[in-house]
Amino acid sequence: MFGLNQRSPLITFLSSLVLIVLLSWGLIGCSDGLEAFSQDQETSKLTVTTSKLTEVAPPTVIQELKEILAQYHPQVAIISPKPQQMFSETSVPVQLEVKDYPLFKDEKLGLGPNLHLFVDNKPYQTVYNVDEPIILEDLSPGTHTIRVFASRPWHESFKNEGAYAETTFSVFTETEDNSPSASLPLLTYSQPQGSYGAEPIMLDFYLTNAPLHLVAQSDPNDDIVDWRIKATINGENFLIDTWQPIYLQGFEPGENWVQLEFIDEQGQEVSNTFNDTVRVITYEPLGEDTLSQLLRGELSLDMARSIVDPNYVYTLEPLPSEEETPSETIEEIIENETEPQESVEIIEIETETQESAETMEMEEKALDTVETIEPEAQNLESEMETVTQPMAEEERDLGDITLDD
Repeated sequence: MFGLNQRSPLITFLSSLVLIVLLSWGLIGCSDGLEAFSQDQETSKLTVTTSKLTEVAPPTVIQELKEILAQYHPQVAIISPKPQQMFSETSVPVQLEVKDYPLFKDEKLGLGPNLHLFVDNKPYQTVYNVDEPIILEDLSPGTHTIRVFASRPWHESFKNEGAYAETTFSVFTETEDNSPSASLPLLTYSQPQGSYGAEPIMLDFYLTNAPLHLVAQSDPNDDIVDWRIKATINGENFLIDTWQPIYLQGFEPGENWVQLEFIDEQGQEVSNTFNDTVRVITYEPLGEDTLSQLLRGELSLDMARSIVDPNYVYTLEPLPSEEETPSETIEEIIENETEPQESVEIIEIETETQESAETMEMEEKALDTVETIEPEAQNLESEMETVTQPMAEEERDLGDITLDD
């Protein structure tokens, strides 16, 4: 009993300390930083499968490129406009700043580390250079919000603390639209967007002010509301319970529509500006752009490394020169080349022998012919002599005849 009484204050102190830590986590859970932490601590419980769509693993080369970029923890800031700044014209300059993340665009492959800049809930603009301000043209009068976060070359968002920035300003006057509440969770639709030439297609989003599932589920009677992302693609919906990108295949060629909604644990939409967004994308198989080749696995890590490393240059491996060829290989080549030559010489000798034999046979036949012709020629000469002698005598007889006048 004595020992138990002595430990009671210590146990009470430790219990209070644990409770304080848990409450601190709950309070911090409303910040962007804790939600970034949740990406590494919580894993998905849901596997996306519909009648047409299937969740698959990210392409291997994209996973390898992602490991190279793991050294960076981008810090993004909006220098201007300032929060709640009022402008008296419809053109507004936006000056961004990013640290610990080099922005560039590879000239050959056309991709590189970038920022996604959102004006209200319009599709994002890709930013590869923040040295000069970005001019927003033809803004409507009223309140506007810009959001920006760091993105990998294949448009997957960074989710570390500090990778996201947001500010709200107005043109001529303030209005209630395009002004999200800072006390409510905020969903930023990121992917998919635009056109795709290959599958799988990535689905990605950014969350702000969303609590950890662990904290939200610890006490069902508290005010911390758990969340889900309801995704609907071409009329088929499924739930996402973790803040990670997913890769899907089974899209229809042509136009596809994608909707993302932020809902609570009862399945009700959490009403905040931008928490319900719909996009139309185009899928045309057999695309030849760099992203399509990455998704199909047609580019190796060496070929694609230049989109994550500005100093890397891909070069083809040179063919081995004659000097680099091993001497044994040269000897083998010489032996292989000399063997056919010897056989050719033998063939030539055999051919010459055959030709000589044929020539001798022809000469022997010619001699036989000559021997046959010579007796015949002698007989012919004797006959000619016999014929010419009477003809000479007749000529002499004719010469003795005298014609009378």
